[in-house]
Amino acid sequence: MYFRILHDEASGAASFLLADLDAGEAVLVDPRGADVAVLAAMLDEHRLRLRWLLRTHEHDDQLPGEAAALDTLGAPRIQQRVPTGQGSPERETGALVFGNQHLRVLCTPGHTAGCLSYLWRDRLFCGGLLAVDACPFQPRPALPEALWDSVTREVFTLPNETLLFSAHARQARAVSTVLEQRRWHPWFGGASRDEFLARVQAVPASVRQARLRLERHAATRSSTTELTS
Repeated sequence: MYFRILHDEASGAASFLLADLDAGEAVLVDPRGADVAVLAAMLDEHRLRLRWLLRTHEHDDQLPGEAAALDTLGAPRIQQRVPTGQGSPERETGALVFGNQHLRVLCTPGHTAGCLSYLWRDRLFCGGLLAVDACPFQPRPALPEALWDSVTREVFTLPNETLLFSAHARQARAVSTVLEQRRWHPWFGGASRDEFLARVQAVPASVRQARLRLERHAATRSSTTELTS
């Protein structure tokens, strides 16, 4: 097996490459359009066929051309709904196969209305589910009630040792465990449902705030580019 994390320091965005080297197949979780050239080179280096392009969530309305850029990788995009029917190797089970590996697709709405999470072995790729107010594209969850249910019923019920990989990694911290987040997450740890919802309600839902965060990330990236060029 082959597993790589790609982390963008400026935005905190994290993407993941999972591959079965023996079978020559791979999947990408939350790839960025800006990284397409790098991702294509990584796949080519290891002679991998990209089987699935998995998105836990997307903000394509704020990132024009993002979906089109990802489609150049030539793999089916899984997003917003659990795959069923002919597009899934196991009808209506939410299971996806690459090489000799299996992924389970979980419906975990909250951060956005169509959020998905992907369970592979002892690892859950949960996108912005635990970010709450940390996503630079969205100041607060789209569906706070659904977010609470997704986290407490789908994530926190997994074994304590399950590794959680976030798509928004602050200070390069991309992985934690179910036990850690259940006990000490700043929004969910020790909180009741009503307490959580009250705190979320107090977070400004301003689009302007989200845009200001994006502008700060863009300015940071520009400064970094100038220093390294």
